[in-house]
Amino acid sequence: QPNAMGGREVGGLANQLAAHMELNSPEATERVGRFWGSDNVATSAGYKAVDLFEAIEQGKVKAIWIMGTNPAVSLPNADQVVRSLKQCPLVVVSDCMAHTDTVALANVRLPATGWSEKNGTVTNSERRISRQRSLLPPSGEAKPDWWIISEVAKRMGYEQAFSYDHPYEIFKEHAELSGFENNGSRAFDISQLQDLDLKSYDALKPQQWPVTDAAPYGTARLFADGKFFTPSG
Repeated sequence: QPNAMGGREVGGLANQLAAHMELNSPEATERVGRFWGSDNVATSAGYKAVDLFEAIEQGKVKAIWIMGTNPAVSLPNADQVVRSLKQCPLVVVSDCMAHTDTVALANVRLPATGWSEKNGTVTNSERRISRQRSLLPPSGEAKPDWWIISEVAKRMGYEQAFSYDHPYEIFKEHAELSGFENNGSRAFDISQLQDLDLKSYDALKPQQWPVTDAAPYGTARLFADGKFFTPSG
């Protein structure tokens, strides 16, 4: 299963932008678009997990890319999930396991790294960001998820936007976005980490966000000063 808290931080939910910015906020949508130089940022929520497979079965969704999960087993109404994937024109699955109920239904199978092979960060429910350092080299043809996404993007014509060589470059960009036009108005802010070099990233110790100029070592407890992330404080 994927890292739920970390996934929310990078915009992995269908109803939220990256860095915990609100999808229903035109200001936030415009801000993210300017940061990434894109005029095609989502302005409305996508399908949630259960709704997504209903939409596939209804023919509203023609392609799906499943990463880091096995919905044919983990989601409710597994029979519907299987029916949906069988009739979907394009099913791509990235997984560290060669044989799962979901992988068996894929048109394209992309071997991904497993837990002990991954290099990046994870965030737990108390806002603590921790480095996940690989213990083993990737097995066989397995590649990191970020590398797989980047290579697909490059083949779609987005070479410059996805020219990453190491996960620390992605983390730096993520940290920069969190502080972009923030000015203390959004809780998720790790902008103090946006200038990490590779050595500093590798040595990064667990810390709780916000991680800002005012709190360079993280924030153990939110709102302890009686101030909130609102215009009036």
